[in-house]
Amino acid sequence: MKEYKKRIADRILIDKLESSGAVLIEGPKYCGKTTLAKQQAKSVLSMANPDTLSQNLALARTNISRLLEGATPRLIDEWQIAPKFWDAVRNEVDNREDDGQFMLTGSAVPPSPGKDEKGNIIEEEHIHHTGAGRISRLKLRTMSLWESEESTGEVSLGKLFENADDIDGRSLVNLDDLAYLTCRGGWPKAVLKKRGKAALAQATNYYDSVVSSDIKRVDDIDRDEELTKRIMRSYARNQGSQASVGTILEDIKGNGHAQMSDTTVYDYIKALKKIFVIEDAVAWNPNLRSKTAIRTSDTRYFTDPSIAAASLGLGPRDLINDMKTFGLLFETLAIRDLRVYADALDGKVYHYRDKNGLECDAVVHLRNGSYGLIEIKLGGAELINGGASSLKTLAGKIDTTKMKRPSFLMVLTGIGDYAYKRSEDGVLVVPIGSLKD
Repeated sequence: MKEYKKRIADRILIDKLESSGAVLIEGPKYCGKTTLAKQQAKSVLSMANPDTLSQNLALARTNISRLLEGATPRLIDEWQIAPKFWDAVRNEVDNREDDGQFMLTGSAVPPSPGKDEKGNIIEEEHIHHTGAGRISRLKLRTMSLWESEESTGEVSLGKLFENADDIDGRSLVNLDDLAYLTCRGGWPKAVLKKRGKAALAQATNYYDSVVSSDIKRVDDIDRDEELTKRIMRSYARNQGSQASVGTILEDIKGNGHAQMSDTTVYDYIKALKKIFVIEDAVAWNPNLRSKTAIRTSDTRYFTDPSIAAASLGLGPRDLINDMKTFGLLFETLAIRDLRVYADALDGKVYHYRDKNGLECDAVVHLRNGSYGLIEIKLGGAELINGGASSLKTLAGKIDTTKMKRPSFLMVLTGIGDYAYKRSEDGVLVVPIGSLKD
């Protein structure tokens, strides 16, 4: 068996298999969905296997229950090749009345319904049921720095929710390391290659696959490769902002697509979200002491910082020479890691901004109502001081008679040797190379 680095999602998958009949594992291509599932699977059906594809497709149309036979949990890999699996799995879960029966991996959004030679939709290709109550979802992301063993993990995000007074942790990540890790990303194959051009090439290969084929295959629409590249470049330049589709459109027009419409740009962005290239952060709406208009626009992020680097054609040295761009892409890396850790804590990551420009880069909000406010800064005393000031201002506006006080205020940095608590305001300063779930 190939080398396998344990994932935080391993624990989440075990819990979901114990509490639901089937689990859909979704996430970007190359993030390790199949490999993750195989760690738990007792039998595997690979729909993409060319040696058995024709046979399996025929069975899927005429006797799909045969394909569901096997030791459980049974993994059905690339299930979307035969969308009929969705309803079949749902029905089989009902019949067996037992949890942990199936895992489905592949595209979270199945392709368009099949059509006959006259263009009529083939009814049997439809998905009739949502799967609610039978099929749970697990979103697998690219690997965090803790999972790839670049973070020491001496600061636990989960423990900060229990006690933020006791903090101690060291990071071994310097500026050069961070630039490399940002461009390499958290792709499992790249992580296993450790260092060098081969590891960096994984993100480029992923980007090439997205623009040349994946964005067309998601819903069988023949999208333009060059326009996809331009949109992804613009998205990369707007990482961490609330740039509107109109703003992205103007950026594209300035680079050679004068006739493009915002409807077309929106369609491309929607397609990129379907294949998990993009995952924007939604706005957080706290109870405040006074009425303040909260900006509800989503904040733009790729699912992995390396996608932004590949879209812009940047390598580690380019980031070192352009610290502003480096800061934007580091924010994407930080959001990725926080999302991985929040998933383990049954939480979500949000963004806050109000009409006065007061921002909080990340709000980690748990299901029990606890939350932490986090500003993301590459490093340096001036940026840390500014981030701490913003956090204190926002915390002071929250109406704690209607919701909990924040469990902690944190400036999450890219560089820095140690985690510590500031004596002047109680704000935590934590280098990302020391953090884990």
